[in-house]
Amino acid sequence: MKNQPGGRRARTTTADRIHSRREHRSLLTGGSMNTASRVHRRTCWHHPSLFLLLPIVLLLTGCSGSTANTQTGCPTVTALRGAGSTFDAPLFNKLFSVYAGTPCGLSVDYYATGSGAGISQFLNQLVDFAATDAPLTDRQQGSLPNGTILHVPVTLGAVAISYHLTGVSSPLHLSGAVLASIYLGHVKSWDDPAIGHLNAGVVLPHRPIQVVHRSDGSGTTAIFTHYLAQISPTWKRTVGDGTSVAFPVGVGKQGNGGIADALSSTEGSIGYIELSYVTRLHLAAASIENQAGAYVAPSIAGAQAAAAGVETIPADLRFYVVNARGAQAYPIAGYSWVLVYRTPGDGEKGKALAQLLWRMIHDGQTYAEPLGYAPLPASIVTKGEGQIRSMRCGSSAMACFTR
Repeated sequence: MKNQPGGRRARTTTADRIHSRREHRSLLTGGSMNTASRVHRRTCWHHPSLFLLLPIVLLLTGCSGSTANTQTGCPTVTALRGAGSTFDAPLFNKLFSVYAGTPCGLSVDYYATGSGAGISQFLNQLVDFAATDAPLTDRQQGSLPNGTILHVPVTLGAVAISYHLTGVSSPLHLSGAVLASIYLGHVKSWDDPAIGHLNAGVVLPHRPIQVVHRSDGSGTTAIFTHYLAQISPTWKRTVGDGTSVAFPVGVGKQGNGGIADALSSTEGSIGYIELSYVTRLHLAAASIENQAGAYVAPSIAGAQAAAAGVETIPADLRFYVVNARGAQAYPIAGYSWVLVYRTPGDGEKGKALAQLLWRMIHDGQTYAEPLGYAPLPASIVTKGEGQIRSMRCGSSAMACFTR
């Protein structure tokens, strides 16, 4: 992976906050703003904006500021801070608002900064957990000053290749090789023969391709570029893969939300974006050629088929799902993880994190499919349980998670 950007809280302007509220009213699923804003006991939830150019946190009113939980059997810590993936933001928004109503509800500040910035903040101990669609590199994992980091899988999704072409109603077919050529700047027009050959009968306009990519450190970028590096030797040699790469062409945007905004407003554009954003904004998405030679549209079923096609899963759960085997496998799919320390510095926070993660990989999966994510496979849930059970809290190294 390339350099990770430093993590810090972003300043928000009045315009940002207005934009945030407008996007939430129109795009938030699974509950209204009134539901999301409801205060339960001493719990107050802070939600990331789903489609912003800056990492925004909406501060909901009615929070008492208490960090102690007197409910019998609940962790004593009731406030956690996390940062990272915008890929996960719609799901996290739903889960955290639902969990606000439980007896042991937590106040979770989650900043949808992008995976790269979230990892940076976590490694610098500015947040309690990070969410990322890109597993840590061997170099990152091997040079940690604060102990072993666990990867706990929380969701599975597809990275769609979306485009904006007025007048083209049929879903386009794209191969990995052509997609790499577009992002290398070799294929520059929508009526290029390389695209036309894959889309017989489709009248393609003579229009420049407006390439859009992420400008921030992004796990979605890591999934996309890891796929291109497997397909295209030229891409692997000249660009490589990671959360941040030097794209040869195109315009950079922050977050999946920034990509969505650009695709919605720019004629002739193409970009990579998490499937749930495509679904909610009704964006067009290409069918991508998979390893079996079939063209598969991004979908929950396609992501599940890709996950099933992964032959070897390492014990530390650091792996990619791209270009997986299977006739129905969508080739640009990936997991997203929450990163936590095996031995958290604050034992009470470790207990709260373990309880939160257990819920996310169990009852939390019931909210995945309605939001455009695939529920975790049972085998991955079991592996996630093992990661959570391995967390150790306190001077006596007791298990953080107890039931």
